[in-house]
Order: sequence, then structure tokens, then C-alpha cells
Amino acid sequence: MIDFLENVYEISIAVLLLCSLFYVRQLKKTKKERGLSSFERVMYVVTQIGIMVWLGSFLILTYGVNA
Repeated sequence: MIDFLENVYEISIAVLLLCSLFYVRQLKKTKKERGLSSFERVMYVVTQIGIMVWLGSFLILTYGVNA
């Protein structure tokens, strides 16, 4: 049961990451067409920061040096 829940957790992370990448892409397209509203600008920055933080933590957890 624990293995199943871990798999579901990992799949959910992958889906959320994929959705956020598509959202950033959509915001870039909107930015070129008409410019972003203040809320869209905040979401654009927050989403990009979230992706970078996740990537950094994933790399550290996966390949980090054991202290």
C-alpha cells in the first residue's frame, strides 16, 4: 500500500510540474500578444520560481553530498 501511495505521489508531482510548464508557456504567449495584468505577472514570476525551487531541491536530494 505504501508503494502505491508513493507512486501516486510521484505521478501527481509530475502532473503538477507539467501543468505549470504549460501555464508559463501560455503566459509567455499572452505577454507577447497583449501584455500581462498585475495578477498574471505575479503568477508568472511565482510559477517560474516554484519550478526552479523544485528543480533545485530535486537535484540536491538526488545528487547531493551526504554530510
